[in-house]
Amino acid sequence: MTMDIAATALPRPRTRPHEKVDRTARPRRFVMVRPTHFAVDYVINPWMDLSTPVDTSRALAQWEALRQVYIDLGHTVDEVGSLPGLPDMVYAANGAMVVNGRAVVARFAHPERAGEAPAHADWLLDHGFVSVHTRHTNEGQGDLLLVGSTILAGYGFRTDRRAHQEIADHLDMPLVGLELVDPRFYHLDTALAVLDDTTIAYYPPAFAEHSLATLRQMYPQAIEVASADAYVLGLNVVSDGLNVVMPAAATGFAEQLHHHGFRPVGVDLSELLKGGGSVKCCTLEVHS
Repeated sequence: MTMDIAATALPRPRTRPHEKVDRTARPRRFVMVRPTHFAVDYVINPWMDLSTPVDTSRALAQWEALRQVYIDLGHTVDEVGSLPGLPDMVYAANGAMVVNGRAVVARFAHPERAGEAPAHADWLLDHGFVSVHTRHTNEGQGDLLLVGSTILAGYGFRTDRRAHQEIADHLDMPLVGLELVDPRFYHLDTALAVLDDTTIAYYPPAFAEHSLATLRQMYPQAIEVASADAYVLGLNVVSDGLNVVMPAAATGFAEQLHHHGFRPVGVDLSELLKGGGSVKCCTLEVHS
């Protein structure tokens, strides 16, 4: 079932503004791809600049630091092997959507990334997931974010809106479409962060008016993030329900998270930001 407006049956936050919440971390399983071949060899989003040098060694060190943060927080990290000629493969979140033993494999919008999909499909097959390929383009968890039992699904730049029904049918979950309108926020995970099963944060100018109205109806207590934090991809985070691993440069958002009872954990992924990605982009979550 797909929707473009909020339905009253969808989950809504239960806490009141400023109410103290006892938040609990839950162990997660992540899939990552080492940035062995990371580079900016082409331009497919506004963050990419061919004239800006990329330090692959630094990218590797930053990525390894992120991976270690996850391990230190008690999470499991699996790896898909990186392949030469696929410099964006480090952005593992885009490779699939995985929920309850089922997976939707990405069908990338740009040919430069098409070779990533078979590698993710092979990993999913090897690990026992029931996987499908959509007829229309979808870019995995770049545009498909799970909030409780509902999928928020971005469209407008990468994922084709026509793929939404295919995804909802295979995963057997309700799906709400959200239209993105600012090319700097070309994936939903650059404009919206899932913090727990009922709590999100987002950057309002990234969304079409009708989608903004949907978000405000569904999540009236959501955190709205300022431009200064959005422009460093501060919303590209991974949360375990308590700890929010996020770009260290998004200091204003970190303060908001602390105020709402979360623990911000800042990491420096400035080298990988040159390709248009940060924490969440590098992290495919296997939802159980």
